[in-house]
Amino acid sequence: MTEAARSAEAHPFDDAVALKPVAEGVYNGRTHPAYANMVGPFGGITAAAIVRAVLDDARLLGDVISLTVNYAAPVADGAFEISLTPVRTNRSTQHWTVALTQDGVVTTTATVVTGIRRDTWSDAEITMPDVPPADAVPVRPMPDFVAWARNYEMRYLEGELPDADTGAQPDSTTTLWVRDQPSRPLDVPALAALCDVFYPRILRRKGTFVPAGTVSLSSYFHATAEVVRAQGDRPVLATARAGVFGAGYFDQSARLWSADGELLATSHQLVYFKG
Repeated sequence: MTEAARSAEAHPFDDAVALKPVAEGVYNGRTHPAYANMVGPFGGITAAAIVRAVLDDARLLGDVISLTVNYAAPVADGAFEISLTPVRTNRSTQHWTVALTQDGVVTTTATVVTGIRRDTWSDAEITMPDVPPADAVPVRPMPDFVAWARNYEMRYLEGELPDADTGAQPDSTTTLWVRDQPSRPLDVPALAALCDVFYPRILRRKGTFVPAGTVSLSSYFHATAEVVRAQGDRPVLATARAGVFGAGYFDQSARLWSADGELLATSHQLVYFKG
């Protein structure tokens, strides 16, 4: 089978995060037009490619448990290089530094912590909201000009993207059922992308378009590999809201649950805005 034939059969997400190893800790990738955003690619797909690089590295210890991505500059359409180093490996955890570069210029930096999950006492203080099942909620896609959003089936329970008649809102919360489109079984790179699937909270509060972009995104992965696999291709329940707006920045916190009510991931990001 030719490379072109394999690519034609691959899910767009897998094409977008496909990496070619060129040396130890060095991978080549290429942006995918399906995940284009207003400036550069969708930040979630960049995060997913970084997770993919760590998971593909032969030096990996355990599972990805945390990820922080700093979007230093827009990623241009075309080729990029990801270089990563396990700067410290302990008995249970491993700490990585990562850089994404284009033509020798850094556009994105990241830190990743991986670790061995052990059987311990466990409890969840945060519970999944009581919401209708995904198939009882209509699909409400984002506008066609948001290319990356076409790769997701979005079923909004509250806080859909504002339109000309929405007006300012007293609360920035968005909650939705979401999964890849076409559907694919959930894995950690895809979960990393879903942590950034929310439009900027400033749009919800102001009820209109405001230029905005993520500066830094930290995601924490709580689910074991078995729980992630059990999710399959069912929709994930995702909710996000801001904390404080001001001086050109706001924060945005998110939680993502499996269809069975397991907390899969939490995230927190800092976003700049204009106006």
